[in-house]
Amino acid sequence: MIHSLFIVNSSGEVFLEKHWRSVVSRSVCEYFLDAQRAAPYDVPPVIATPHYYLITVQRDSVSLVAACKQEVPPLFVIEFLHRVVDTFQDYFSDCSESVIKDNYVVVYELLDEMLDNGFPLSTESNILKELIKPPNILRTIANTVTGKSNVSTILPVGQLSAIPWRRSGVRYTNNEAYFDVIEEVDAIIDKSGSTVFAEIQGHIDCCIKLSGMPDLSLSFMNPRLFDDVSFHPCVRFKRWEAERLLSFIPPDGNFRLMSYHISSQSVVAIPIYIRHNFSIKTGEQGRLDLTIGPRNTLGRTVDKVKLELTMPKCVLNCVLTPNQGKYTFDSVSKTLSWDVGRIDVSKLPNIRGSVSIMPGSPILDANPSINVQFQISQLAVSGLKVNRLDMYGEKYKPFKGVKYLTKAGKFQVRM
Repeated sequence: MIHSLFIVNSSGEVFLEKHWRSVVSRSVCEYFLDAQRAAPYDVPPVIATPHYYLITVQRDSVSLVAACKQEVPPLFVIEFLHRVVDTFQDYFSDCSESVIKDNYVVVYELLDEMLDNGFPLSTESNILKELIKPPNILRTIANTVTGKSNVSTILPVGQLSAIPWRRSGVRYTNNEAYFDVIEEVDAIIDKSGSTVFAEIQGHIDCCIKLSGMPDLSLSFMNPRLFDDVSFHPCVRFKRWEAERLLSFIPPDGNFRLMSYHISSQSVVAIPIYIRHNFSIKTGEQGRLDLTIGPRNTLGRTVDKVKLELTMPKCVLNCVLTPNQGKYTFDSVSKTLSWDVGRIDVSKLPNIRGSVSIMPGSPILDANPSINVQFQISQLAVSGLKVNRLDMYGEKYKPFKGVKYLTKAGKFQVRM
């Protein structure tokens, strides 16, 4: 399956490599680096080389490159690489070059357990934490003095059970179950304010701290909203198909229960609007006027709002006056950024002023577009609502909580 794994930093240097079935020269990564230089944000996930297939994943500031000799299902390898990054983040709270270098020993121990002769073996965080203890200062000092490692000599009970994602013997003083429903809105709005394209990418993240072996059932008010779903292995898929109910024995701790996609534009309510006026005439100064306001937010506050415009090449400078927040203009990249913050409904954020034009420049044939960022707490813009959570198999009553968050994904307004 996977012969070798290379981890590459943002400057194109291979700072970690691990081999299973045979040693592959790190020079094979040149094919990946060439593709990255050609299109930094659009590297093909699968690159065919004369002797290997390179399957790549880019997360944060690092890239994972797996080298395979034979043809393999690409999504199988991509999912494994994402599991590797998720495990690093779970163990070390980050997956940066510096963190991986500080924990080389644990990283190699994890990779040894996660892959056996090139085939995935243990990828569940609960099992891995019983096999390899997460690093802390006291354990590191004790291992240095005694010469021991973090690897357990006892095989975890869950490794051979039908529920490999949950460790055994879990006990908590306070039993709690929290669910975060997070939705990202991808949209393109034309200059008249009409929606050209809109869809929602959502997921439900859980933090489960329950004793014993609880069996949970989560139901929704409107489960027919989903166009496409992806579940954690703990979810009983047949019950979802029959009843549109999430039935599962949860892993212990933090995990992603499900991801979903809503592509029906009639369901996607655009939560903000922008009134814009941008005009440039040959040989004269241009004018820019932007106002942003909330729409379809059910009274919720729109927060962490930021607008970014890439101005035409003929623009030399912008002299603007915002009634809220701060703006910056980069004269090299021609990028105007306006950090708005929170939208106050009683006084809508506005920025206006003049735009300096290069003398003799031709009239524009296309206006810039605005990339928007925002967050809305306690709102799922699709209208998705959790109905109830029931627990079976244990006698205690847990504390339960659900939190909703809507934020901008690739949200663009054309001027």
